[in-house]
Amino acid sequence: MTAQIQDYATFLTETRIPVRLSCTTESGWPVVLSLWYLYQEEKIFCATQETARVVRYLENDPRCALEIAGDQMPYCGLRGQARAVIDRDRGPDILVKLLTRYLGGTESPLARKLLAKSDREVALILEPVNLFTWDFTPRMQDSLLTTPEKICP
Repeated sequence: MTAQIQDYATFLTETRIPVRLSCTTESGWPVVLSLWYLYQEEKIFCATQETARVVRYLENDPRCALEIAGDQMPYCGLRGQARAVIDRDRGPDILVKLLTRYLGGTESPLARKLLAKSDREVALILEPVNLFTWDFTPRMQDSLLTTPEKICP
């Protein structure tokens, strides 16, 4: 099913798993990596160090693919294509929001370690071009041992 991102705001907001991001390396080979994400402004925001290879890859070719889907049955999720924009000013702010979303705040040792380098953080803004969803819950119902508490798009 083709979708508009705002149709899946609840899924994107309440699902706390990394986004799988696919982009093209300088050699032309695809690579997949996982990043924490935040849904806001009808876009998907990530943060990473400005020296991360993914920044170079996306600067060379902003076309990318993404998937947000869990690994537990029943399988469901959202995937599609996007264009990435690198925002060198919003990185520290997005990092704080990501730490709050995934770690519950900025006081853990991991959060403090990441914040210590936040002046070199950039935001990756994924602007969706095409989105597709799937939900295999109905056809997997007989295979499930328990009824999952899962949000599907």
